[in-house]
Amino acid sequence: MEQEKRERLIELEHPPVTETAVLVRLILPPDDPGDVEESLEEMKRLAWTAGADVAVTVVQRRPKPCPRTLIGRGKLDVLKAACEEHEAGLAIFDCNLAPSQCANIGDALGIKVVDRTQLILDIFALRAQSNEGKHQVELAQLEYLLPRLTGRGSAMMRQQGGIGVRGPGEQKLEVDRRVVRERIRRFKAELEGTRNRRRIQRKRRIEGGIGTVALVGYTNAGKSSLLNALTRAGAFVEDKLFATLDTTTRRRALPSGREVTFTDTVGFIRNLPHSLVAAFRATLEEVNEADVLLMIVDASHSAAEEHMKAVRGVLDEIEVGEKPSVLVLNKMDIATPTQAHELEARFGRGVRVSAKTGAGIEDLLRAIDANLTPQLCRVQLRIPQHKGGIVARVHDAGKVLRQEYEDNVVVLDAEIDPVLRRQVAEYIV
Repeated sequence: MEQEKRERLIELEHPPVTETAVLVRLILPPDDPGDVEESLEEMKRLAWTAGADVAVTVVQRRPKPCPRTLIGRGKLDVLKAACEEHEAGLAIFDCNLAPSQCANIGDALGIKVVDRTQLILDIFALRAQSNEGKHQVELAQLEYLLPRLTGRGSAMMRQQGGIGVRGPGEQKLEVDRRVVRERIRRFKAELEGTRNRRRIQRKRRIEGGIGTVALVGYTNAGKSSLLNALTRAGAFVEDKLFATLDTTTRRRALPSGREVTFTDTVGFIRNLPHSLVAAFRATLEEVNEADVLLMIVDASHSAAEEHMKAVRGVLDEIEVGEKPSVLVLNKMDIATPTQAHELEARFGRGVRVSAKTGAGIEDLLRAIDANLTPQLCRVQLRIPQHKGGIVARVHDAGKVLRQEYEDNVVVLDAEIDPVLRRQVAEYIV
């Protein structure tokens, strides 16, 4: 029932397609045509997720960007004519614009102008559900918009609402730079408190011998669906980019008996804005502190290899690229064996699963077991001598540091893993 309520709530919050947009891309050497096409398709999906319909795409090839308006004057006139023809009120640029470029283009076109980063931030503002998620998004928006508060462009100043001005809001931002800086300071302090609380929670899990597994991957790779298949978490699932932003953590036992927590994380994307990486630091620390990463890729996607490269780039940026990981080839119910084989040839052997059908889930659990480093805890045991089988089990599965005999009791000082600890709990001193 609660899951249905949440789905209805998010469905209501997702905006209908209310804005007509023109998509703009500057092609510079040595851009690959295939990458450009994939990037433009991704931008169209991002625009749709935000509530805009891309009516036309304007592309220009130049040896270098125009410092003032990114694209040349002639192409800017073509862009303006396209906006008027299609009655577009929004121009979306498949790149990041300098503050002055955004203002100059907006003045020339007379409509709102947003770049790739602002569009992604807008979607994040739309999707965030928890207070923590909303604060992380607003922090990223504030830091992005602070240098753009002056000279935002006459078109942006005239129009309120819609894509590009969700979250903190244009009027709120224009009031006073000092107010914005104070909000940034306050959000950073709140998120630091969140980091400290999570640090304490992780310490308790470690002390309890509970392993941690983080699900990472490109947006819409099926992370939330896989979390549901692994733990019946009931996480929200939708076929849209950045369908979920807030982390969900659930616990379950592995085939070995060891308990682990699985944590869903925010989806990655190529050229993920640095402001988002910084703002979501508290959330991404779940990735930093995880014992094992599940690197999930949509094996059926035509750009799966590029998606994996983008994910690895973000992991390297947050310095977890060398952490133990399991490559998870998801959506094998629609992917071909050839697609899976090509990914494995490029990135190493993976576990082929379908979060939708449940195929391969047991194989994945065994792979996680194999990649978890046993966490040993030191205990003192007093085991009756007639329980020789238990003494032998401690010797076989643990590390005995000292063994003595007192009356009819074997006293062991040993290091054992959490599973064995639960099995011999009644003998622990």
